[in-house]
Amino acid sequence: MPDPKQRQTVPFPSKPTTVSGDTSPETTLVARCRAGDVDAFETLYKQHGARIFSLASLMAGSPEEGEDLLQEIFLQAYRKLGSFKGDASIGTWLYRLALNHCLDFVRSRRAKMGKMTETLDAEASIEPIAARETPVARIDLQRAIEQLPAGCREAFVLHDVEGYDHKEVAGMLGIAEGTSKSQVFKARMKLRAMLKH
Repeated sequence: MPDPKQRQTVPFPSKPTTVSGDTSPETTLVARCRAGDVDAFETLYKQHGARIFSLASLMAGSPEEGEDLLQEIFLQAYRKLGSFKGDASIGTWLYRLALNHCLDFVRSRRAKMGKMTETLDAEASIEPIAARETPVARIDLQRAIEQLPAGCREAFVLHDVEGYDHKEVAGMLGIAEGTSKSQVFKARMKLRAMLKH
């Protein structure tokens, strides 16, 4: 596996296109993986690892923890590949598995810390931060997101990066919808402050 410091996180869209037909390269790849073909599983990892690493790093708050989560996710994928039905693409299935694993990690960490998120009913509507195009700005944004407090970071990543609405974010994180709005608002304010040079 590449050194996490050298791995570049690139945001990928959450909804890849599905592949139809029984003889597609994807179906063949999945069949080879199920048969225990290590090279096929490595191909699957190369195709989807960067996208899942990006999600895991953002949710965990650091590339190091993201790397650990990535390994756990692909180990879980290897064990659960038999449950893949082919209703969606393997990329969609892997992403869903990864998101669920990241959410379990977040809940577990929150439970260990005994941390309660504060609730603010104030609703402020602020436009999401537009992604800047330069690689340096992207790295700055990535580092700034990693520095956010856990609750703010998780809600921000799910809402502003992954595109879930506040009701969905609230359900995934086990918080009130108002708390999701509050956490995203606070995350945006903190990011704006951090990214002003």
